[in-house]
Amino acid sequence: MVVGGRFAISRILSLAPAPPAATTTLLEIASRQPKGIAKVVLKKGKTQLFRDGSPMVYSGAVDRIIGRPPPVTGDVVLVADGTEKPIGWGLYNSVSMFCVRLMQLEDEALRDPSCALNVERLLEIRIIAAAALREQLGLPSANKNAYRLVNSEGDRLSGLIVDIFGDEAVVASSAAWVEKYQEQIKVCISKINHINHVTWRPSIDILKEEGLNLSDSRGVDLSNSPKLVKVVENDILYLVSLEGQKTGFYADQRENRQYISSISEGQKVLDICCYTGGFALNAASGGALSVTGVDSSSSAINIAKENIVLNNLDSGMISFVKDDATHFMKTAIAEGNSWDIVILDPPKLAPSRKVLQSASGMYRNLNSLAMQITRRGGLLMTCSCSGAMTQSGMFLRVLQGAATMAGRKMTVIRQAGAGCDHPIDPSYPEGEYLSNVLLRVL
Repeated sequence: MVVGGRFAISRILSLAPAPPAATTTLLEIASRQPKGIAKVVLKKGKTQLFRDGSPMVYSGAVDRIIGRPPPVTGDVVLVADGTEKPIGWGLYNSVSMFCVRLMQLEDEALRDPSCALNVERLLEIRIIAAAALREQLGLPSANKNAYRLVNSEGDRLSGLIVDIFGDEAVVASSAAWVEKYQEQIKVCISKINHINHVTWRPSIDILKEEGLNLSDSRGVDLSNSPKLVKVVENDILYLVSLEGQKTGFYADQRENRQYISSISEGQKVLDICCYTGGFALNAASGGALSVTGVDSSSSAINIAKENIVLNNLDSGMISFVKDDATHFMKTAIAEGNSWDIVILDPPKLAPSRKVLQSASGMYRNLNSLAMQITRRGGLLMTCSCSGAMTQSGMFLRVLQGAATMAGRKMTVIRQAGAGCDHPIDPSYPEGEYLSNVLLRVL
């Protein structure tokens, strides 16, 4: 296991931006390409949104496409205003609601023409920049080597997520262009110091909306990677399954797990939807009196139990139970059991705005049960990883409804989101997905 160390950025500084060339335009650069480049012309009144930085050109914003033959999915295209003057360039998709993922606006492309209309070069530069940012944030370090290296729009590579677990990189692909440039992406990641393996995990369902029908057998490519890797986070060791949920580990909750450790001394703690035990292990290491973790996944519970041994924790103080969250909490209510601190971190219940109303009911019901098993005056840390819920601003109202249903009062103690290695592009607020709220329950 590789625990510490910094990126050796100097290994790849040869990819730094080229010296500025004589001022030119995107049209002139495009005219020098061996293959003609199509132009996606925006509707009147739509241009400013994208000039301001929004990276997603929706099909409804497009007036017409100029080019023969017409572009196909994955092609580089110019994006132009109503007068057909290019404002930038991006990657085209003929099927997706995201017609173009903008990669550069014209002024930026002209500052470094070496990246203009050049996907391979752009990938190199932006992955280097992402690595340099994490180094600036202290990642990796001697006590943390599980983190996000590339966070899609937040690192200006829409549709690409890369998580690092020790010497293992796991790529979550959710865009057709990412699949097209798979080999180039792997090469760029492999140049980062300490990365010995790259595991590719296409998001099958999302990619169907991108027009790609990948077989389920392509879900995880572990041909050159171990199935389990060992990582460290806040001095706690974890086994990560590269076949597990998402990329295998939820690095986004790092700071929130550490916070739980800081308030758990002498407390009785319950971790609902615990997965492989992230919050529970932090509570135990923080001196909790007793810790119980609950999850419906047998494989996750088995890894959580291995994590107890890995950290030399007392199995009489921390335990993990396979059970449905609702069933466990209803049973606890019936038996009169309660905890000083309860953590509720359910899976994504609102994958889209279309199901937000029904998902709100599920969040309300789960949190009502969680409040009933939190002792009066105790703390409930409750989470939503549904972008639709977080962006709607409804989560606190849902929690208030849950408190009313439970016959409890609540006050908000702390609100947080994903860690600093999950940057957000403010021009694409849809990238903000995680809500973490600490409540006092009365």
